[in-house]
Amino acid sequence: MATPHPLDLLSAEEISRARDILGAAGHVGEHTRFAYLGLREPHKSEVLSHRPGDAVDRVVRAFLVDVATGRLEDVEVSLTMGAVLAAKVVDGAADGQFPILDGDFVRAEEIVHADEGWRAAMARRGLTDVSRIRACPLTAGRYGDPDEDARRLVRVLAFHQADEHDVPWAHPIDGVAAYVDLVEGRVIKLVDERLMPVPAESGSLEPAAYRTTLKPIEISQPEGVSFSLTGNLLEWEKWSLRVGFDAREGLTLHQIAFDDDGRRRPVVYRASVAEMVIPYGDPGPTRYWQNYFDSGEYLVGKFANSLTLGCDCLGEIVYLDAVIADDLGAPRTIRNAVCIHEEDYGILWKHTEIFTGKADTRRQRRLVISFFTTVGNYDYGFYWYLYLDGTIELEVKATGVVFTSAHPHPGYPHATEVAPGLGAPSHQHLFGARLDMTVDGLVNAVDEIDVERAPLGPDNPYGNVIGRRVTRLTTELDGARRAAADRGRVWRVSNPGVTNRFGEPVAYVLHPQQQPMLLADEDSGIHSRAGFATRDLWVTRYAPDELYPAGDYVNQSPPGRGLPEFARRNRSIDGEDVVLWHTFGLTHFPRPEDWPVMPVDRCGFTLKPSGFFDRNPTLDVPPSAAGGHCHA
Repeated sequence: MATPHPLDLLSAEEISRARDILGAAGHVGEHTRFAYLGLREPHKSEVLSHRPGDAVDRVVRAFLVDVATGRLEDVEVSLTMGAVLAAKVVDGAADGQFPILDGDFVRAEEIVHADEGWRAAMARRGLTDVSRIRACPLTAGRYGDPDEDARRLVRVLAFHQADEHDVPWAHPIDGVAAYVDLVEGRVIKLVDERLMPVPAESGSLEPAAYRTTLKPIEISQPEGVSFSLTGNLLEWEKWSLRVGFDAREGLTLHQIAFDDDGRRRPVVYRASVAEMVIPYGDPGPTRYWQNYFDSGEYLVGKFANSLTLGCDCLGEIVYLDAVIADDLGAPRTIRNAVCIHEEDYGILWKHTEIFTGKADTRRQRRLVISFFTTVGNYDYGFYWYLYLDGTIELEVKATGVVFTSAHPHPGYPHATEVAPGLGAPSHQHLFGARLDMTVDGLVNAVDEIDVERAPLGPDNPYGNVIGRRVTRLTTELDGARRAAADRGRVWRVSNPGVTNRFGEPVAYVLHPQQQPMLLADEDSGIHSRAGFATRDLWVTRYAPDELYPAGDYVNQSPPGRGLPEFARRNRSIDGEDVVLWHTFGLTHFPRPEDWPVMPVDRCGFTLKPSGFFDRNPTLDVPPSAAGGHCHA
């Protein structure tokens, strides 16, 4: 058997072995459930020094929940040695709870269906057949109630489903919410604020008739794809990287490098979207707590879709399966979880020379690595793009069904009426990307660059000077930054020890999207828990245990965890092994056009080489037209 690479995808056999080791060591009992299980990646230095054939210690990390007692245990297991390396009991009240289990969704519905107070609240709304009421268990957040903070809690809203084909999101049963203790198995509080009509219009996605005017588009590569996939090692044109997948983060990219005249130059060691938070803006008694961390509380990778050719991906596709652990720690394979393909992307570069009449055009192409996940009502696609010219881009596509409410009255400021009597509250989608940078090596520095207007004067006699201000970020507290669209602000990551032919440090530049950060008030509960989303950029020094923008244990987490905590250490980031954390997203005021399903909305960022190459690295891209010339 071949020796594994340290970053190989977890296999079904490894997940089963991890469970067996935990069981033999006494960590798995009748009521134990696995809230998370994933590869515990080795320290960066170990991975970078690894050579084929070297021994590898495969380590798995698991979050274990005793559903009968609420006991939480964070455990690390060596698959190589067959032993438990570390085990820590986590205090849910002090540190936060583990992610929601699949079984919690079923259990919460059973609990509210059996609760007399909840059934009476439904009956007051004319709903007596509870089998037609879908309970929607939602993470509870943290609002300073000691009795709540000590519990493993979900808050439950309800939707009516007339039959098995009906879309429940169309029929919210508003004005009532149940607070459910999952360990005690009971409703500890019922909020029944007001009676509101249940919206009646169907949410069906089936039209009366399909249009017939769209002609087929066919994409083919007669000679096959231009990339190769060996295990999880992906090579395309001058790019190389390893593709990973994690139940919490979903798609991860590792050791992204570019071949420059035979020299493999590293750019990013590890890239992922490590957290996302969706804060809602309705202050009503049954909705003020709607704030969801889809990665840390629900695990976006766990809900990855099995992608389908011609629907999710179009062209010549190569798929990767992902294997995750279910609630019982058994392996579950998600077929076609990751889609890899090439796309034509228009013009790469073009010039018609007026003196010679020669016209040159080259087509841009990009490699696409993507996955889609469904978390409740929303669907998210995460698309990483690698371009021929050395550019790296991330695009997130948000679609699915908006979270609905009953619409109280015309002009209600906190929700849009998207169908008769049906509201969709305003909210944000904020994503936290973690970019462990290695621009030509481990020693990197970060500069903030703003464009500047220069005043008229001796150095600018005609007023036409365009200047820029470059500010070196030296410590982690300095590295907590906001974007500034009016200044064209970007952040440059350079290697001061490697220079280009002009004697300047080689660099990549992060171009942010320039969208609002977290809009909740600074004294709000969500502001304190989603501190990562208050800044467009954080820069920290690499630490193997600092992986998640909102901290390790996000469900019902206490204030101040994650990036604000990391930054307070205020380590040097000038000429160090640095990690960029970039927050980007969408502020969504729903439209009637977003119902019954929302057209894709997009957000993301770009990393572009800046002095990384000595000249345009795509002069060797062959022309598409015969003979190399494109004449009108």
